[in-house]
Amino acid sequence: MKQRVSKIGVFDSGLGGLSVLRTLQRELPTCSFVYLGDTARTPYGSKSPSTVVRYSQECASFLGKHDIDLLVVACNTASSVALDEISQAVVCPVIGTIKPAVRTCLAMRVSHSELAERPIGIIGTRATIQSASYQEEIRRAAPSAALIASACPLFVPLVEEGMTSGPIVEQAIEHYLAPFRNEGVSSLILACTHYPLLMGPIREFMGPRVEIVECADAIAREIKETYEQPENGTGESHFFVTDEVSRFNSLASFFLKGAAVEAVKVEAL
Repeated sequence: MKQRVSKIGVFDSGLGGLSVLRTLQRELPTCSFVYLGDTARTPYGSKSPSTVVRYSQECASFLGKHDIDLLVVACNTASSVALDEISQAVVCPVIGTIKPAVRTCLAMRVSHSELAERPIGIIGTRATIQSASYQEEIRRAAPSAALIASACPLFVPLVEEGMTSGPIVEQAIEHYLAPFRNEGVSSLILACTHYPLLMGPIREFMGPRVEIVECADAIAREIKETYEQPENGTGESHFFVTDEVSRFNSLASFFLKGAAVEAVKVEAL
């Protein structure tokens, strides 16, 4: 019998995890959510591993006090370097971004034999790519798979400025993704939760023969396969941040496709 999950905690170093939350809200409509954006200390990608571990444990402990049944770490940096330590900070199960996305990617290769001979592409922040967490997870399951991984540092600031299309975005995508297209990758893992906001121009540039793998879709699928949703849940969401709320509220509405957000500032974690 599946364990029932009614309230899910989601945390990220800032805004990117909202793309995960949006998908979870859509796919798990009877679950309620508590989101924490550690906006005072973002980005995690430029911090040392020990600092990321400390910050992540503090975020997890905060969400654990809200009686969550499941914690989603919607931050690739935290998932890369702190997932074991996060699991020690809460009593509920923890899901990160890496394993669900890799499982989804490899399942595509099994079901579409023509993909198996082509490389897998991975794009993310410098910290995520340098950690090699995605690469190592793929190699454990598919040792012979060819991999191409690269950081795309301009993508996050473009998204946070609300620039998700247009000539500047197209130039940045061509700059970073031309090597992946030239190598004929079979799939492209978006190893950053900001990147789905650029899905349209990324798909257009990479073409129809490339499967795009989003962490959010993979996480939602894993939760639905593993846990049972309540039949008559409220589906409500509550938001917390560690810095001022006005900019977060505005950008969160953009990430959540227009849904109004009223976050509460947390003075200390």
